[in-house]
This record gives sequence, structure tokens and C-alpha cells, in this order.
Amino acid sequence: MNDVVRTDALAEPAKPGPGKPMTMIQALRSAMDVMMDRDPKVVIFGEDVGYFGGVFRCTEGLQAKYGKSRVFDAPISESGIVGAAVGMGAYGLRPVVEIQFADYVYPAFDQIVSEAARLRHRSNGDFTAPLTIRMPCGGGIYGGQTHSQSPEAVFTHVCGVRTVMPSNPYDAKGLLIAAIECDDPVIFLEPKRLYNGPFDGHHDKPVVPWSKHPLGEVPEGYYTVPLTSAAVVRPGKDVTVLAYGTMVWVSEAAVAETGIDAEIIDLRSLWPMDLDTVVASVQKTGRCVIVHEATRTSGFGAELAALVQEHCFYHLEAPIERVTGWDTPYPHAQEWAYFPGPARVGAALKRVMEG
Repeated sequence: MNDVVRTDALAEPAKPGPGKPMTMIQALRSAMDVMMDRDPKVVIFGEDVGYFGGVFRCTEGLQAKYGKSRVFDAPISESGIVGAAVGMGAYGLRPVVEIQFADYVYPAFDQIVSEAARLRHRSNGDFTAPLTIRMPCGGGIYGGQTHSQSPEAVFTHVCGVRTVMPSNPYDAKGLLIAAIECDDPVIFLEPKRLYNGPFDGHHDKPVVPWSKHPLGEVPEGYYTVPLTSAAVVRPGKDVTVLAYGTMVWVSEAAVAETGIDAEIIDLRSLWPMDLDTVVASVQKTGRCVIVHEATRTSGFGAELAALVQEHCFYHLEAPIERVTGWDTPYPHAQEWAYFPGPARVGAALKRVMEG
């Protein structure tokens, strides 16, 4: 698996049919439904995902449709869930497992790193681990320190694992289908604050449902979004903003509030990543702001900053800025002091323009 993927090697995806309004929850469920119908080797399991339909109802109705042998509940054992999935993948199945919250994935870390990520290499290609590990991540829901973490950088550091984070229902469905079809293990992170609508960081404003946004229009059938493709969600000429998940929407709000003509890139696939799109944008604008919700030190933004420095140094007009969560546990009482909101992103945009 390549570390950095070039976009010119990607095939154009098939054009999907007409869509209908879906939340991200409904889009994810639709992706799993489509793949279970297409491929009898796809199985789904995790804590409460069967009869209950998952804590966020992402798998609601799938057990009734496909039966208890293909959609079933697992004990409260993340290492057991992922370990069983690795074995299923080696046997020829395509398991899709849910970790109830990303904060709970750590007991499964050895299975992900030492087994799933290494299986293709250690077997000289005789076996693969085509499993998808879904997990809700991020804050903004008053979940506190054990229901709000963003551990993406932990997984981008692991060779042999793909790491994905969508920011909208359309991408979520297409990326999840692509993840299920992929022969590599995929960590599929779902920003739970975006499950029911885009969130720009202004927690005191009414929630806007996905039904009122174009990216909430999701085709009912099969389509994919390539796992290694970023999206330019807002063209601009003054500065490049690199973001993913909820921070895409926060960045859009910050740009609108500052009036700075920023180009916003939604990475979608964190690793392998679409480096060509990033480099082309930064070389055009000469400035870069990186935004993520996870803690700052050794966060994925540090890797992005290093890549931009390596590939765009002679084009940069100002130091690279990072806007992130703080290096603390996610505080329940001070949620919005921790959460990187539009004001902090806007301040970074102004600094980089003055540099």
C-alpha cells in the first residue's frame, strides 16, 4: 500500500443515479445495505448493532433484513470484536465491525496493529484483512473525555492501515462502500456531531438538517468515492485550509466570517492521502492553515505541516498555522473552550495573511 497516492493514478468513479435526502446515519446504513445485498461475504457485528441497531441506529433494520448470522451483537470486548474480524477476513469474509465510540478502540489496538495491518506482509500476500472498523469520533455533543476523542493520528502512524473520515452523507456512503470493497483494513471514523446535520462550530445556533444541504442528497444505489481522493470544497486564492470531518464546516464558517478568499480542502482520506491536490493548492496560494479537532502535539496536522514544508517550501509566503484541540483530555464543562471553533480558525487565517 502506497503511503502517498497520486491522483493521476485514480480511475474516474461511475456517475451515481439521482439521490434522496439522507442524514449521515442513513447514508452509512444505506452503504452497508447496498454491500450486504451485493456481496454475501459482508457481515456486520459489534456491540448492540443487531436487534438494537447500534447506539446511533446506523445498523437499524439490517438484522431483520439479512438475518442474525450476518448482522449480530458481540460481547463488550473490542479486542475480541476486531480479532474475530481479522480471522473472518483471512477466511474470505468482509467484516464491517462497529466500535461503539472511538474512545473504546484502544483495547483492540494490538489486533489492529499486530494482526490486521501486518497480515498481507507476513503472509507474503497469501492472506489479507479486508475489514472495515467503523467508529464515531469527535466532540460537540457534551460527551466528555471518554466519548469525544479523535484518535486518527494513532492509526495514520500504522503501516498497512487506511484511515478515512467523511464530512457529509454523500461522501460517507461512497467512502464506506469503497472501504468495504478494499482488501486493506480501513479505519472508518465518523464525526458524530455531523450525523444529523452540518455543524459550523456555533453551538448556540439551531441545528441545520442535512435535508437542507446539497450534500445530503445521496443516491440510493451503489457508488464509490475513491479512498485516496481529497475534495476542494471551496476554491480560493489567498490561503489553503486543510481540514477533515467536522472541521471542514468550521473552516467554511471562519472563511465566511473573515472574508478571506481561502481554498478549503477536505482530505476525506487521511492516509494514504491525496498529496497532489494539497501541493497544487498550497503552491497556488502560498499560505496554509491546518485544522483538526484532535490534540495538537503529534496530531495529524504535524504530518501535514511536514509534507507541505517538504513539497511547497519555496512557494510559502508565511509560516504554516495549525488550529487544533488542546493538549488536555476533552473537558465536559469547557467543551467549547476546547473545540476549535470559527473564531480560532479565523484568527489563524488573519495571522497567516499578515505573515
